[in-house]
Amino acid sequence: MNFKRITILSGHYGSGKTNIAVNLARELRQQKPRVAIADIDIVNPYFRTKDSEALLQKEDIRLICSPYANSNVDIPALPQEMYSVTDDRELYSIVDVGGDERGALALGRLSPKIAEEANYDMLLVVNCYRPLTRTAATTVEVMREIENACRLKFSGIINNSNLGRETAPEDVEHSMAYAGELCRQTGLPLLFTTVARELYEPLKNKIPHLYPLELQKKL
Repeated sequence: MNFKRITILSGHYGSGKTNIAVNLARELRQQKPRVAIADIDIVNPYFRTKDSEALLQKEDIRLICSPYANSNVDIPALPQEMYSVTDDRELYSIVDVGGDERGALALGRLSPKIAEEANYDMLLVVNCYRPLTRTAATTVEVMREIENACRLKFSGIINNSNLGRETAPEDVEHSMAYAGELCRQTGLPLLFTTVARELYEPLKNKIPHLYPLELQKKL
């Protein structure tokens, strides 16, 4: 993937943004010396990136998240360290945004500087097997709400349609019509379709731009 300095991942709750964020941060670290993954979900006090903290430390990837991550303390505020995403222009960042427009409101605090620098991508992570994004039309509604909340526009789509551990190859294949219609309605490119690594081999010759994911291990 060709990375801008800031790569933002947003989408509906449960679309799988965090797994993708961790994988992209690891890929980016192979290209750049200073990489961070920033979790700015201030809606949900459980920060999934924290699950991968040991792995990220091992690979010299900086984790920026609330000091109360994975605790039962719910303080809806961004840590001061979060502003290094915009202020430190030598740092490449993957930004994991909380679900829907409420989560995107936190991104709105950073968006003026992000837009000013204009060295970012904002990618819509979608899963057609989630209840509120089963069709392209309902997914577009979610997308527009996020854009309005954070005052930034999406630049691409990641198809992460899956049924968790129950996902079969045909489930991924079935999602491609949905992804294609979503691209048609939005005018955005489909950057890639993600699959768990064990599904990559049976699908690699059937689906273009297939991206194998290493799935997080829950704490």
